[in-house]
Amino acid sequence: MKDDLLDSHISGLPGFLGVIDSGISRIESFILAAGVLLMALNTVANVIGRFVFGESLFFAEEVNRILIVMITFAGLGYAARHGRHIRMSALYDALPTKARRILMIFIALITSGTMFFLCYYSYTYILSIYNTGRVLPTMGIPLYLMYVWVPIGFTITGIQYLLTAIKNLTSRDVYLSTHVVDGYEDTETEV
Repeated sequence: MKDDLLDSHISGLPGFLGVIDSGISRIESFILAAGVLLMALNTVANVIGRFVFGESLFFAEEVNRILIVMITFAGLGYAARHGRHIRMSALYDALPTKARRILMIFIALITSGTMFFLCYYSYTYILSIYNTGRVLPTMGIPLYLMYVWVPIGFTITGIQYLLTAIKNLTSRDVYLSTHVVDGYEDTETEV
């Protein structure tokens, strides 16, 4: 089990790109694990407070909202890294390997560009929230801090798709991500 966890952070890319890929993988894993654990702990503590002590935690809902945003947008990059994104591939599957690899490069580059575009717009949205000075009503935390995870998630996902395009440019196989070879086996092959 421990070896599986260590192998999941080993990049399929050589050199500096592999170091970036492995580093992002470790950060994503930590954020997702910590976020889910904190959300569970917060929810359980709130339930215990409500039913045992007759008082809910006043901040529980806002903390869970922050954690949901964090987990969702950190999870985008994680899903892209493990080739778990939605695909509609009827025409793609009918193509020969070389054509599928070329199409995957195109798809990965377009998706990467889209993620960076969404990152830009989410950043401008956060700036507009920042300029309003709004805060979360219970905790008093500036509202824009809750949404900081959105451009971070889009950036990480954009980088992951860019790395997937590079992996397909430098490989003879077709890769859904830097780790996952394209195919329809019972379990997908991770490299």
